[in-house]
Amino acid sequence: MSKARYNSYIICTTPRSGSTLLCALLAAIGMSEYPDHFFRTSISDWLDDFGLSETSFVSDRDTLKAVFAAAQKRGTGDTGVFGLRLQRGSFDFFIHQTGILYSGRKNDLERIRAAFGRTLFIYLTRHNKLEQAISRVKAEQTGLWHKSADGTELERISAPQEPYYDAGEIAHHITELSALDEAWKVWFDQEKVQPLQISYDDLSREPSRVLAEILGELGLDRDMAHGVSPPVAKLADMTNRNWAERYLAENPN
Repeated sequence: MSKARYNSYIICTTPRSGSTLLCALLAAIGMSEYPDHFFRTSISDWLDDFGLSETSFVSDRDTLKAVFAAAQKRGTGDTGVFGLRLQRGSFDFFIHQTGILYSGRKNDLERIRAAFGRTLFIYLTRHNKLEQAISRVKAEQTGLWHKSADGTELERISAPQEPYYDAGEIAHHITELSALDEAWKVWFDQEKVQPLQISYDDLSREPSRVLAEILGELGLDRDMAHGVSPPVAKLADMTNRNWAERYLAENPN
């Protein structure tokens, strides 16, 4: 494999935008270890994820140094490229911790580069917020978040339950998801970051082409994406379509 132009990449996204599919595709070609969501909104969760004990460290900064080193090791493996997925909802907490760890750096971008080297930002978004909100509501109701390509369950967070139409929850998530996307745009402008923009529609329709585009941006062999099959299945079905039609009928404007 050719040497990448970047030391790392960060997938900047929101829930139900296709990030699990993208991460699985990147892992499938061996470009990076699985670029997981290592940094959530709790230091204790960070420590648990990496099998670390807070009592082992004398300061918050030492704790963070150990966590970031463990994340980089797991997210890089032996590939030389670190991959990270960041949901906007936990991003502010993550950035606050980088401020503790790299307090001498003048802005967010410099602190991220201090942690992970030269970084490619990939902005993965889903333009149809109604479909995204329905996907979120349905996942929360059924407990099923992802399936493997063979139909087996990949991620379930609660016991199976039947989904039901809830216009209020759909509207709530449309507003929330739109605000999260806007927050990403504000941060990109603030830090003068020009991310590689990827849409959910393009990714789900042409995964190999999108994967090749990312590889090209990283300076890696685009042909690595040839023939790669999506490792996860699409969960949208007639329920999603019926809910969308009903919501639009009830909310014509």
